[in-house]
Amino acid sequence: MFAIIGNISAQDSTVTAKPTVWTLQSCIDYALKQNITIQKNKVNAASSAVDVMTAKAAKLPDLSFSTSQNVTNRPYQESASTVSGSQVITTSNKNSYNGNYGLNASMTLYNGGKLQKNIEQQKLNSKIADLAVSTSEKSIEESITKIYVQILYAAETIKTDEGTLKLSETELSRAKQLQKAGSLNKADVAQLESQTSTDRYQLVSDQATLADYKLQLKQLLELDGEEEMNLSLPELDNNNVLQPLPTKTDVYMAALSQRPEIESKKLNVQASDLNIKIAKSAYLPTVSLNAGMNTYNMSGSDYGFAKQLKNSWSNTVGISVSVPILDKRQTKSAIQKAQLAKQTSLLDLQDEQKTLYKTIEGLWLDANSAQHRYIAAQEKCKSSQTSFELIQEQFNLGLKNIVELLTQKNTLSTSQQEMLQAKYMAILNSQLLKYYQGEKISL
Repeated sequence: MFAIIGNISAQDSTVTAKPTVWTLQSCIDYALKQNITIQKNKVNAASSAVDVMTAKAAKLPDLSFSTSQNVTNRPYQESASTVSGSQVITTSNKNSYNGNYGLNASMTLYNGGKLQKNIEQQKLNSKIADLAVSTSEKSIEESITKIYVQILYAAETIKTDEGTLKLSETELSRAKQLQKAGSLNKADVAQLESQTSTDRYQLVSDQATLADYKLQLKQLLELDGEEEMNLSLPELDNNNVLQPLPTKTDVYMAALSQRPEIESKKLNVQASDLNIKIAKSAYLPTVSLNAGMNTYNMSGSDYGFAKQLKNSWSNTVGISVSVPILDKRQTKSAIQKAQLAKQTSLLDLQDEQKTLYKTIEGLWLDANSAQHRYIAAQEKCKSSQTSFELIQEQFNLGLKNIVELLTQKNTLSTSQQEMLQAKYMAILNSQLLKYYQGEKISL
């Protein structure tokens, strides 16, 4: 059974089509595509993928072309000699011109394995960025589920409030008739009027709470607060409330192997190991291959431009080796800081694991407690309903006064609210336990 409530409207989107009726799953699917935090993390992940390509490209040779064009003026020098290829050119022209052209390439052959380690590190960073996307997606799923269950609770609370208000209005109407017949005094009628006003206020207050939860849901979905949205809410029964709970250990072990925040912390530890190796590579020599082609031309030569470039052409190739000896403790300090960073990564992993266990333990305890409270609340609600009906009959016969009737009515209302609170607390926490265990949230 499903009830359509709402109007929570939806904004126009050219990216994702919006459903006519919003279920929990359609809310989650839409948020995974539209939520701004998730989109930002996806952009960061794409940036990390670019960093991987950059790190790989660092192993390739670079190639550059350079040229310079110069004009020289000698206002006080009568003549000047310049070497052009195999010729010595002497000129009395006070202005001379020359151009240089070069094509140069270089490639790192060896630098202690730093290039390869940088590639591995960027790959890890890319995986961590992808896991950040998964973490934000799981976080938004949990947030939507919590708000959705709150909406279910608020909607059912309103139904209870409406029933309570209707009952109060019926009692007030009957009391006024009894007052006219002289069977009930004005003070008793005033108490019933006050109770009716209280029940009406409670209904309005709970309606405002429901509207606030709907607004929170739309904000998670990146929808405009004024947009229309039909929300489909399932009617949940005891099978949803009292479903068997997995053990805390089973949930925790499953979560350790698949929760993205745990995997991210593990990768941070691996990245810290690579940082240590990269820092140590600074102790090793760097070997580079260099090659170039250069030529030039100048004014005052008997040869034309093309002939000058040919005569001046030169090719070079060489290997350079740089061996670190003293670097003012820079490498040693970098290694020590990388080692300290690894200790921090290990502590972050332990902290995340403890936080995960604490979260799961809290969910399990809340779910277990809520299930027991729900069973007790059902019994209490039944007995309160029976007691109220008896006192109501006795009141109609003049055997009970108005205070006793209202007291029992409030007791019934309180027991109904307690049952609803336990019901949806059990549903929410049992669903989150399943989610942490790797199962899909479903209501």
